[in-house]
Amino acid sequence: MKKAMKRTTVAVLTGVLAAGMLSGCGEKKLDGTQTVATVNGTEIPMGVLSLYARQSQAQTEAMYMSFMGSAANIWDQTADTESGETYGEQAVKSCLEQIELMYIMKEKAADYGVEITEDEQNAMADAAAEFMADNDEETIEALSVTEDQVKELLELETYREKIRQPIYDEAAIEISEDEAQQSSFTYVSISTSGDDLTEDDIATRKEQAQAILDEMKEDPEADMGETAKAQDESYSALSGTFFTNESDDEDMTSSYPDEVIEALRTLGDGEVYPELIETDTSCYIVRLDETHDEDATQSKMESLKSTKESKYYTETTDKWLEDAEIKTEDKVLETLTITDNHSFSMKAAEVEEDTETAEDTDADAQEDEAETADEAEDTDAEGEEADTAGDTDAESEETDTAEENTDTEE
Repeated sequence: MKKAMKRTTVAVLTGVLAAGMLSGCGEKKLDGTQTVATVNGTEIPMGVLSLYARQSQAQTEAMYMSFMGSAANIWDQTADTESGETYGEQAVKSCLEQIELMYIMKEKAADYGVEITEDEQNAMADAAAEFMADNDEETIEALSVTEDQVKELLELETYREKIRQPIYDEAAIEISEDEAQQSSFTYVSISTSGDDLTEDDIATRKEQAQAILDEMKEDPEADMGETAKAQDESYSALSGTFFTNESDDEDMTSSYPDEVIEALRTLGDGEVYPELIETDTSCYIVRLDETHDEDATQSKMESLKSTKESKYYTETTDKWLEDAEIKTEDKVLETLTITDNHSFSMKAAEVEEDTETAEDTDADAQEDEAETADEAEDTDAEGEEADTAGDTDAESEETDTAEENTDTEE
């Protein structure tokens, strides 16, 4: 129990210190003591919302810098043409809603057996004090936040993290191996549509597809990728998985064309479908590798459970917001703006940990990495399939990582 508490304490400290080096400029003055909203009778001070909104702003801008190389012209663009609302204005409202939800979660924490320990309270108090010390007077004034409000936000975020798993447990999601069973297959997809293709081009591609199929029928165990490349260097074979059993559950549908899945379900392990499978945009050569792919099935069971737990969590918390008595002070809310000419940034801060705590944190990171490995593999594989745009079917490119386990090039 002591070990678990130390992990939680470090998580709180790390989160605050990372945001504790905020720097900003050009902020119009806020009054952090004003009440920006009331949730079930509890007043939300502007200082709490301001700090949370600036953290979110800084994180978003850092993400844009990382992926786009620039964080310019994010917030002032019009998001809703009818209302004229900007992305910055939407962001402020979204942050307020998240803060409101966290206050509700704090209310409901006892119902889920969630509490904050004395050690955690002390850690948050220390972190709040360090936050105030780490930031210069100008930044604190721009945020209009007090030390108590920093601690209050930390407490709210801690309740949010702690209540998540109990809500998942309440959902009691069980996924059977039968409903999640995955079959694996290998395929070549050759595009037969597009403005850049002439009738002769299409005819040639179909002839090549037939040649690949004929060779695979003669030797089903042959390397389909090499067989495809022998016809055209740009062709390649991919591997994928699909639900072995049909289901009406929207989370258990396939993103591959129906014609492909129907054909695969007629095959036994190692068999090549004897005909070209033609869709409106492509033709396919397919081989069923395993009717029951154990690894893919286990991965799908985990991803389905995660998807359904997340859906339950969202439905539950949305209902909490819907049922809550919330009053927003619009004039106060309008004083908080997120615009392109006013930026905040996060700077990494060092966190001192004792050896045991550092090891605990590393172990947690490894567990999280293991839990998301399958999803990362799905995403990478789908990107690989998208790169073969000249050869892949537009229908198969619209893949969902929660539904296809592997799309890796052989």
